[in-house]
Parts: sequence; C-alpha cells; structure tokens
Amino acid sequence: MKFIPKLLGMLLMAQCAASFAKGNADTIFYGGPIVTVNAKNEEVQALAVQNGKIVAVGTKDAVTKEWQAGNTKVIDLQGQTLMPGFVEPHVHIMVTAIFEGLGLNLSNFNLPYDTIDTLTQKMKAGLKDVPPGGWLIGFGVDPSRTSPFMAELNADVLDKVSKDVPIFIVNQSGHIAYVNRKALELAGVTDKSASPPSGGIYVKDAKGRLTGKLVEPPSYLPFMSKMPNPTEAQLFGAIQSMMNKIASTGVTTASEMSVGGNFGVDKEAAIYKTIFAKNTSPIRVRGYLWGQALPVGYNNIKPNEGDDKLRFIGVKYISDGSTQGLTAALNQPYSYPKDTKWSGALDYKDAEIYSLSKPFFDQGWQISTHANGDKAIDQTLNNYSKLLAGNSKPAERRLRIEHFTVNNESQVKKAVSLGVVPSFTIGHIDYWGSAFDQHLIGPERAKRIDPAGDFKRLGAKFTLHSDTPVSNVGPLNYISEAVTRLWQLPPKKALGANQAISVDDAIRAITIDAAYQIFADNIIGSLEVGKQADLVVLEKNPRKTSPADIRNIKVKETWIDGKQVSLK
Repeated sequence: MKFIPKLLGMLLMAQCAASFAKGNADTIFYGGPIVTVNAKNEEVQALAVQNGKIVAVGTKDAVTKEWQAGNTKVIDLQGQTLMPGFVEPHVHIMVTAIFEGLGLNLSNFNLPYDTIDTLTQKMKAGLKDVPPGGWLIGFGVDPSRTSPFMAELNADVLDKVSKDVPIFIVNQSGHIAYVNRKALELAGVTDKSASPPSGGIYVKDAKGRLTGKLVEPPSYLPFMSKMPNPTEAQLFGAIQSMMNKIASTGVTTASEMSVGGNFGVDKEAAIYKTIFAKNTSPIRVRGYLWGQALPVGYNNIKPNEGDDKLRFIGVKYISDGSTQGLTAALNQPYSYPKDTKWSGALDYKDAEIYSLSKPFFDQGWQISTHANGDKAIDQTLNNYSKLLAGNSKPAERRLRIEHFTVNNESQVKKAVSLGVVPSFTIGHIDYWGSAFDQHLIGPERAKRIDPAGDFKRLGAKFTLHSDTPVSNVGPLNYISEAVTRLWQLPPKKALGANQAISVDDAIRAITIDAAYQIFADNIIGSLEVGKQADLVVLEKNPRKTSPADIRNIKVKETWIDGKQVSLK
C-alpha cells in the first residue's frame, strides 16, 4: 500500500495541470538561470505562472509555445537568476518589530565592537525619544561582542544613563536583560524577591543585592507589566515594516516562533489575523504558540488553523538559555571564566517539560523546542522519545529542535532516528565563532556547533535561520556562513570545517527543506508545476558564485503568488 500516497500525489498534480488554461499564462520568465531546487536540482530556461501558480518549467521554446498569449507578461531576466522564494523557519517578527521599530536598536554586527562607553553614549542619545512617563527600552547589547571581552551592563552603569527614566535593555541573545534601579522600583523587584519559575533569575551579588541583570524571559514579566504598551497604530506599523524588511531579503514565508510572548496568545494571534485580513502582509507566516504563555487546557486556537497565507502549526518551548550568554545548559562547565564550575541550567525539570508538551502533542500540534546546550538537547530528545513512543512513523510529526548548538554525534544520530528536523542559527559561526572557540566553550566543543555536515552525511534534513532579532534576516548570508564556516573576527578561521556543507545543500536548507519543516513543501520551496509562484530574483546565481561572496548578492525582486511584492 506504500504506493498510494505517491499515486494520489500524481493524480492531484494531473488534475491541477488540467485545470490550467494552456496558452494563457499571466507571466513567463526567461533569459537567465532558473534554479528549480527540485529533486534533481535542475536549472531550466523558462517558467510560466497562471493565477498565482507555476504552470510550466522547461525550455524557453516549449514554455512560450505552449503558454504565451497576447496578454502574457514576458519578463526577460537579462542574466539574473530566478529561484524559489526563501523560507525563514525561525524568526520573532513582533519582538523584532517592537525592539527595532519602537525601541532603541543597539545591535552591532560589524567591527569594531562596542564598549561600555559607546553603549552608554547611545543610550543617553536615546533618552531624547522617550516620552514623559515612558521607558528607555533597547535591544542588542552583547558582552561576548563588547570590548573588553564580556564587559557587561548592570544597574550601576544604567543609573549613570538615567536615575529617573526606567531602563530595560535586552541582551542580543534575548535571554538576558539589564535594568536600572528605577525600573526595579517600578516593577516591585527587591533584594528579597524570589526568582520566578521556568528558569527566570533576578541575579544578585555575593551579598544578596540585585545587580540589575535578569536571566530568561520569566524574569522580564514584572517589568513588562509596568511598561506603557505601544498604540495599535504604532504596533501594526512596526510589524508591517518588519515584514517588508523580511521580504526585501527574498523571503516569502517566515515562521513566527513566539505568538503570545509579548501580549498573550489570543491577542497576538488576533493581530496577525487582522494583518492578513487586510491583505497587507508581503509574506506568508507560519505561527508557533509560545508555550510559556499557554494555560493548561488551552484550545482557543486549533492545530493547523488558518490558510496558506497564515497558519498556526506549532507550540514552542524554551529549555535553556544562550550559549554566548553563558546560560545554555551544558553537560560540562563552560571554559569561561577560567576554572568555572558553571554549566548553565535547564528551564524545566524533565517531568515538567513532558507534562507541558504532551497535551499539545496529542492535540496534533508540531512541537518545537529551543535547546542550545547539549544537556538541553539530551532532555529534549528524551522528551521527544517519550512523546513518540509507539509511533511507527515518527518523522511524520516533524518535531523541531531550535539551534542544536553545543552537541555530540550520538545526539545527531538520535535526532535523525526520531525524524527531528533541527534549525541552526548559523550566524553563531560568523558573529560568535571566535568567542566560542577561544573563550566560552573551547575549540573541541566549538567545532561541532551547528552540525549541518553530520546531518547531511546521515541523509537528514536541517534548516538555517536568523532567530531575528538575535541576528539579521538574510538567507544568502546563511549560505555563505554554512558553506565557509568562517568567523568574523580577524584573523578569520573556519570553525569546524568538517561540518561545512555544499552550496546546493545550503540552498535546500533555506527553500524546500525549510518548507518541509513547516509542513508547506506541498505548496512552496521549489519551482515545480502546481506550486505557488513564490519567487526571488537575484543579481547573480549563487551556484556560480564564490561561497564567501554569496552573501553580497543583491536581491532584486520578491514575488508571492505570481505578483511582485511592493516594499514601499
């Protein structure tokens, strides 16, 4: 009976092709390489679109003869490259919109690194934009990318910026924040306050005094509850701008991994539904409900609710923190500071994460778990083994592990056996590779981060992502990073060359394999007859470009459903 799914698929494709009106394509592309990313990785000469779907791929003569009509728009690529629209499997659209669109963006992915003085200057300059009664909210400080290494904010530093305006600054990882004493006062957090559950920590010094450092999002909640919320117009405008920014990188589908992390699941889901009802989104969105925001027995949104433009498909949990922030849960201590015994901490006990995730797994939700450290990966794989117990086809659930940063070979093999599809924050290698290798975890563990090579050798799928606002959205950047594995800080070095992959493998990780990961490979991810005409036009063909230079290729146009996206 194994032939039945394949036979049904062939019949559906035949019915789809039969429903198209031959000789009347809306658009035909030719005049440049058309990279299909089909099973054979073929390049073709021409592609035809009708009613938002791809109706033909092949030679120019065959496609134009069969599909061109008097009203067909014929586009000569003039040597530019046409590819499937990129699929970004892990972003935080609303969080990035709030931090970068409405707050103070302190992220610095360039050289030289910031110092405490330059960060202080930027924050003081940002005070002018804070309205009366408002907070200075910022994002993007990163001790592992600050000079001197691991120089960090605290309440004393922030009080020098302002003692009157409450300040809340989130670390680049998203797993750490820093506040001044005015913010502590308004939030009601004192030296006697116990840390919140689910991994939250109000960091205190040896004398039990608050330092102004917060660890993990549960510790942010008392502060967020006191911050003035943006107006509806401000929030919708920032989200729209962020979606446009994502589309400008050639992304046509993105997964929002934290629906509910800011204002609650129902409110944030309603925001996205409103945006899509107005038909103003330039991208498709797949939504993952924020596990920590879900009450027991939640069922207001059903698994797979939505349509091909907006669909809610998963529930996401956070099992540990950030590797570069020294909060990811490792099996062995960090290498920094010297002789430390600290190895990070899990956000949940084993029984807790199982009891939280099982009801949603049983409802049919895809489960996604953030796991940076190898201890967290162990916990996640063990949890998935229990969830999948008795399931003869575990791969059909497409369970996800986000980041999979510090790992070992046995974990890769176990993940593959369970059908787990990991998604790598490949910018870890670029922006933090030197810090991992030389300071934080040492060269032996560092060379294995983001083990794309191992998954490829086992014939398994994996994807690449930005985790924005942790790093910037840029699929072409991911290709360069995954293929070269070069870190940014001079002198550049390839981190774990054994885990490098080919350009074609990296392309699949940001197209068809990413579509597979989010249950959308039947409609997007490759240029094949019957699929949606989600396309990107590139200045050059990445398959013919030096891997290190792929990141510099310009995105010329983004198309969704056969229509060019306007990013104005």
